[in-house]
Amino acid sequence: MVDPANVLAAAFRRIAATRMAGLPMNRPDLAIETVGFRPWQGKQVGVLILPWAINLVVLPDTDEKFRPLRADQRQCWRFPSGDYDFMGGSEVECGSYHFCSLLSPVPSDEISGPIAALEFATQAMVELFQPAGNEVAQDAREQARLQGLSVLASPLSRRGFILGGRAG
Repeated sequence: MVDPANVLAAAFRRIAATRMAGLPMNRPDLAIETVGFRPWQGKQVGVLILPWAINLVVLPDTDEKFRPLRADQRQCWRFPSGDYDFMGGSEVECGSYHFCSLLSPVPSDEISGPIAALEFATQAMVELFQPAGNEVAQDAREQARLQGLSVLASPLSRRGFILGGRAG
């Protein structure tokens, strides 16, 4: 069976080598990597690290109703931590996917290198599945926020999600 996260990464390796090659927003120290992909409601969800962005991605899995999005469409996905707006994309290798930008471009003052990008992506996946109203989860998110680790310190607006929890 083909791993959809690996197929997604392959598509973006091609994109990095072609239409994104040489653009000033690229971080040469960041490699294309998928982080934390897991089954969720008949789909796969995880984080895609790119030299130019870090995105939360939803891929179709067993969900036959997963619909492609046109450029002018958005899809709101409800996770335990809140509701988030996604845009759509499609590539030959992986087909349709939905993405929500966590960071774009990836700021070097906040994400110092590949290890920091991996930590950011891993924390985003942890916090995405923490219930918004759960006191224990809120305490954990607050502790993470105070330590500068929180991506999803509270349910965020799309803008807040894109800015990595720095605005809401």
